[in-house]
Amino acid sequence: MNLSQFLLILRARKWVVLAVLLTTVLVTVAVSLLLPKTYKATASVLLNYKGMDPVTGMTMPSQLLPGYMATQVDIISSKNVALRVVDALGLANNPAVVAQFQESTGGKGTARDWLADLLLKKLDIVPSRESSVVEITFKGTDPAFVAAVANAFADEYQKISVQLKVEPMKRAAAYFNDQLKLLRDNVEATQARLSKYQQENGIVSVDNRLDVENNRLNDLSAQLVAAQGQLMEASSRAGMANGSAESPDVAGNPLVQNLRIGLGVAEGKLAELSQRLDRNHPQYQSAKAEVEKLRADLNAAIKSTTNSVGNNAAILRRREADVRAALAEQKKKVLELNRTRDELNVLVKDVEGAQRAFDTTSQRFSQTRLEGQAEQSEIALLNPATAPIAPAGPKVVLNASLSLLLGTMLGVAMAFVLEMLDRRVRSAADLAETLEIPVFGVIDWNKTKHAHKRTGLNALIPRRLRLN
Repeated sequence: MNLSQFLLILRARKWVVLAVLLTTVLVTVAVSLLLPKTYKATASVLLNYKGMDPVTGMTMPSQLLPGYMATQVDIISSKNVALRVVDALGLANNPAVVAQFQESTGGKGTARDWLADLLLKKLDIVPSRESSVVEITFKGTDPAFVAAVANAFADEYQKISVQLKVEPMKRAAAYFNDQLKLLRDNVEATQARLSKYQQENGIVSVDNRLDVENNRLNDLSAQLVAAQGQLMEASSRAGMANGSAESPDVAGNPLVQNLRIGLGVAEGKLAELSQRLDRNHPQYQSAKAEVEKLRADLNAAIKSTTNSVGNNAAILRRREADVRAALAEQKKKVLELNRTRDELNVLVKDVEGAQRAFDTTSQRFSQTRLEGQAEQSEIALLNPATAPIAPAGPKVVLNASLSLLLGTMLGVAMAFVLEMLDRRVRSAADLAETLEIPVFGVIDWNKTKHAHKRTGLNALIPRRLRLN
C-alpha cells in the first residue's frame, strides 16, 4: 500500500474516523468531568548532610555518598514510616475507615497495614538532582487531608531518621558497658598478680636493682682478673724462691742483704785471724762463732723470706678462689634477677594490655553513649505542605488534547479494519494491481468537472467495483 491508496482509504472512511474521534473526545471529556477532583500537597525537606558525623567527627567514605539520597527516599517510602503516619493521624481509630476496611478486605489483616499500603500508593517522592531537597507529595480528594498526610510523612521521617541513628548507638553503648565491667575486673586481677609477685620477690625497682647487681658483677669480674694476675706472679715468685737464695724476693730482702754483708765481714775477719792465730785461740773461736751465728741467721732469714713469698701466693690463691666463688654467686643472682625481670615484664605487659583494652573500650563507650544521646536530626522541614486551593486533577484540557490524538489513531485504525473487512477499488491502480490487467481509461462521474469523450473500455468500467 502506497501513500495515495492510504489517502484514498481515509477519504472514503472519513466519517468513520470522525465518528471515532468525536466519540473518544466526548467520552474523555465526560469522564474527566465526572471524576472526583484530586488535590496534591507537597512538603519539602532539606537533608543537611555533609558526610561528617557531628559527634565523632568521622567522615563517611566518598563512595557511600551517592547512595545516601536513594537511601533516604527508600526510608520515606517505607511501610514503617507509613504506619507511624497512620498512628500519628489516628486513621485506624476512625469508625468509617474501619468499616471501609472491613468491606474492602473482609477483615483480613489489620486496618493499620491496609491504610499504610493505601497511603504509600498515593505518595510520590521526588529527590532533587542538583540539591539536597526532597519533595514529599501526597494526592487525594480532601485538600486538608492531603496536606496533613504530607506533613505527617515529613515529621515521621525526621523522627525515624533520628531513631535509626540513635537506637543502634544505644545498643552498642549497653554492650560496651557490659564489656567495661569485664575489662575492669581483668585489669584489677592482673594488677593484683603483679603486686603479689613484687611482694613475694621483694621487688621495688627491678631495673635499678639489676643495674646495681650488674655493676657488682663487673667489679667482681675485674677483681678476679686482677687476683688471677697477682696469683700468677706470686706463684712464679714462690716457685723461684723455693730452695733458691737467688730469687728476687730473697735477694731484695734488706735483712738478708744486711746479714750477707755482716757474714762477709765476719768471714773476712775470721780469715785474717786464721792466718795469725791458732784455731784454739779465743779470738779465733769467737770470730768463728760469730760467722756461724751470722750464717744461721742468714739461712733463717732466707727461709723466712721464702716462706713469706709462699704464704703470699697461698693468700692470693685463696683470695682468687673467694673472688671466683663470689663472681659465680653474683652471676647466679644476676641470672635470677633477669628471670624475675622477664616474669615481671610479662605481668607488666598483661597489666598494660588490660589497661589499654579498658581505656579503648571506655573511650568507645563514651563516644557511643554520646551518639546515643544526641537526638539531633540532619533533616530540616524546608516547606511545610499547605492545603491546595486548586485541584491537581482531572485536567480536562490536557485529557481532551490527548483524546484528540488517541481518537485520531483509533479512527484511522478503525478505518483500516473496515477496509480490510470490505475491500473496494479506490483507484485505477487498485484495479490493475488486483486483476493484473492494464487500465485504458477511467470514467469520471463527478459532474462538477468537464466531461470528456471516452471510447473503448472506459464506458464499461463503473465508478466502484466490489472485489470478492
